[in-house]
Amino acid sequence: MRLVRAIPVTLILCGPGPLFAQGWVEYASPSDFFSVNLPGEPSVEDIVYTTEYEAELPARVHAWDDGSSRYSVTVVDYTDAERIHTERARNCPPDAHTGCSGALSTGVGSWIVDVRGAMDYATWQLLQRNVRPTFFGWNFVDLVEGRHLQLTNSDDSRTFAAIYMHEDRLYVLEATAPPRKPGPPLFQPSMRFLDADGNPIRYERVYVNGFPPPPRLR
Repeated sequence: MRLVRAIPVTLILCGPGPLFAQGWVEYASPSDFFSVNLPGEPSVEDIVYTTEYEAELPARVHAWDDGSSRYSVTVVDYTDAERIHTERARNCPPDAHTGCSGALSTGVGSWIVDVRGAMDYATWQLLQRNVRPTFFGWNFVDLVEGRHLQLTNSDDSRTFAAIYMHEDRLYVLEATAPPRKPGPPLFQPSMRFLDADGNPIRYERVYVNGFPPPPRLR
């Protein structure tokens, strides 16, 4: 399998009122540059994430699980992708396909297209599960573009997922609601990207990873 252990993240499962009594928190991760609302403090696990072009990148899963509902944010660090792909390409056989060794237009080890396609590959991984998609579309948080999915699982639970790419970090949010429960309203909309000082970011125009960032409103 290419994806080692985790894909990640998006809305919260909840009914009205009672979840607030259980202690919703605004959780922030300065090291992964995001904040989000969760029904409790999550566990944090370091993992290895295998990309579409077989680079092994450091990643971290922030997850909360009460046995019936699960919320997670998986953050994959692509900031060092060029170096990691360059090292990987040294082991490509002489007759390797260009995806292994790369090319002038795709970068050594194809690192350029690996970064550019990160959101689509993460989306594809979600769709490979035993699920029935009920929605897929373009999305944004504070003008950072992304993808939004709703999936019905084989046990009739529903997964709400959102995927973003900001400053060469991939964010996969996922929340799973039990059968016949409403979708989680507090998780995905609360997602914020943070700067190096821990301040939330909002752009003036749509932010597309890999291009010069637009001016910030904050």
